[in-house]
Amino acid sequence: MAQNKWEVVVVGGGPAGLSAAIEAAKSGCRTLVVDANETAGGQLFKQIHKFFGSSAHRAGVRGIDIGGELLAECEKQGVEVWLNSVAIGLFKEKTVAVERGFDNGAKSVVVLEADRIVLASGASENAVRFRGWTLPGVMGAGAAQTMINVNRVLPGKNVLMIGSGNVGLIVSYQLMQAGADVKALVEAAPKIGGYAVHASKIARAGVPIHTGHTVLEARGDRRVEEADICAVDEKWQPLLETKKTLAVDTVTIAAGLKPLVELAMMHDCQMMFHPVLGGWAPLHDAKMETTSPGIYVAGDISGVEEANTALEEGKLAGISAAESLGKIGEADADRIRSEIWGRLDGLRLGPHGVMRMQAKSEQIDHYKSAQSA
Repeated sequence: MAQNKWEVVVVGGGPAGLSAAIEAAKSGCRTLVVDANETAGGQLFKQIHKFFGSSAHRAGVRGIDIGGELLAECEKQGVEVWLNSVAIGLFKEKTVAVERGFDNGAKSVVVLEADRIVLASGASENAVRFRGWTLPGVMGAGAAQTMINVNRVLPGKNVLMIGSGNVGLIVSYQLMQAGADVKALVEAAPKIGGYAVHASKIARAGVPIHTGHTVLEARGDRRVEEADICAVDEKWQPLLETKKTLAVDTVTIAAGLKPLVELAMMHDCQMMFHPVLGGWAPLHDAKMETTSPGIYVAGDISGVEEANTALEEGKLAGISAAESLGKIGEADADRIRSEIWGRLDGLRLGPHGVMRMQAKSEQIDHYKSAQSA
């Protein structure tokens, strides 16, 4: 069989993509994963903390260990993985253009034919613009996490964190573990956005958490040397009389993520905008299939959530792709999907989870409306 012909091509080697590839390959599909990075695993290899929740959701296991398990399972199931390879185009008749990199630095563009495609391209960080935001030393929290947990490089000694979602809280703690001094965390909202267990860890370590505050400006000669923060009023306007200057060399921004949907849009997958899911995301059904038949989505591209959700959605997409190719019977596929949706509902408990559950229901309802139109 020609190398460029595959039954299932998965774009993105993070938790969702690897999970989808494993399920497809276990069902007998010839499966390829295309990933832009030097190592597959995505966000998991940045997550040195232990997951929590139930045993079904890998409580007590570190993300880096889950990533290793997924890669080992991919190898066991015969999944081929192309690293340093970027999907640069998704075209009609389910063809994928990939700029493939090689160890010797050479690159070539390969056009893949796929019976089914799973898009698991993840999400990108949102920026916060303020005076001085382009100075060296201002970066996304995810970039800082990559530096300390993957590259083993400390981005700075004295850090201001913007944003109190789980990413801001967890990365603050990990920066401290790496030897940085987190001078403060500011959050414009009146209360923290992440889990209290994460906020408590950094608060106990002495990090001031300023809710109802924002950053005004970062200053410095060749890089950040100090930053101004202040309180905001009920209309989110800065109260300049409360301004405080912090001596910091790094400002990290954890202002949420947005789905990376460009490939889905390139293939005319219908989209919907929902702020709870991070913005524009492809419509999909309960099988994770988009409005373009044979194109599936999983993980943050379908709406920003968390690693466990991505793992479960990847399983949904992989099983559904295999079922559509006749590799697994409908009854078995329905039984497995029912179990997965039960676990997803469990993950989406709590006030924030319920909002995501409602948003995902709207996504599926809009898919049904689009299909019947």
